[in-house]
Amino acid sequence: VQLQASGGGLVQAGGSLELSCLASGNIASIGLMSWYRQVPGKQRELVASVTSGGSPWYAGSVKGRFTISRDNAKNTTYLQMTSLTPEDTAVYVCNAVIRSYAYWGQGTLVTVSS
Repeated sequence: VQLQASGGGLVQAGGSLELSCLASGNIASIGLMSWYRQVPGKQRELVASVTSGGSPWYAGSVKGRFTISRDNAKNTTYLQMTSLTPEDTAVYVCNAVIRSYAYWGQGTLVTVSS
C-alpha cells in the first residue's frame, strides 16, 4: 500500500490550496483517513480526520478554515485549505488506516508567505 500526497506549494497569506492523497495497492477498504502536519522542531500535529462514512474531525487551529473530504471510489482524501496564514506552513502528511494498520504518505510542503 502506498499513499501519494500532492497539491502543496507556495501561497500568500489569505490564499487557498487543496491537497490530495491517493492510496494505491492491495486495498479492500480504507478506514480513517487523516492529515497531519510537521514543522521542524515541533511535534507532528493532527490537522483533520475523516471516517469511512464521511464524518470529519478538525483541530481547533484549522476549524472553519479547512475542509477534509474523501472519495471512497477513488481511495482519495482531500484537504481544502482556505484563509491560510504563515502559521500553516508545514509539511502535510496523509495517513490511512487499512486493515488496522496505519500507513503514511511522504508529505507535501505547504508554504504560506506573509
